[in-house]
Amino acid sequence: MASSALERFTVLDLTRVRSGPTCVRQLADWGANVIKIELPPEPGGGDPLGGPREGSDFQNLHRNKRSITLNLKAPEGLAVFRRLVKKADVVVENFRPDVKKRLGIDYKSLSKVNPKIILGSISGFGQDGPYAGRPGFDDGDRQRA
Repeated sequence: MASSALERFTVLDLTRVRSGPTCVRQLADWGANVIKIELPPEPGGGDPLGGPREGSDFQNLHRNKRSITLNLKAPEGLAVFRRLVKKADVVVENFRPDVKKRLGIDYKSLSKVNPKIILGSISGFGQDGPYAGRPGFDDGDRQRA
């Protein structure tokens, strides 16, 4: 931890791949209590979005964070997430807008659980408009092969 400036804040990190984890890593480096919400492994294996947990890129992107695995598609996983939201200050996600709504983790739903919650949404194409449904994760800072 590089700082204690944000130590009074709890942040729930639902982000994946590059842009979201980079953003939330900064909050963790500044002392926020960041809880990374990870998806359960897919049956049949394969690396999750963002690469293998033991890889250096994953370790760098998620330093200073704690972690829990939750299946937000299951009622039990969503119930645990909502209990975390009650005590959190911020949720950061980079899902497509339709995914947030379908999972019940959009601002309207989360603010019913915690009226003071702040929702940070990262999107490659915005929250509305003709391309809002397209996924976009990369922060554009890495060179392509």
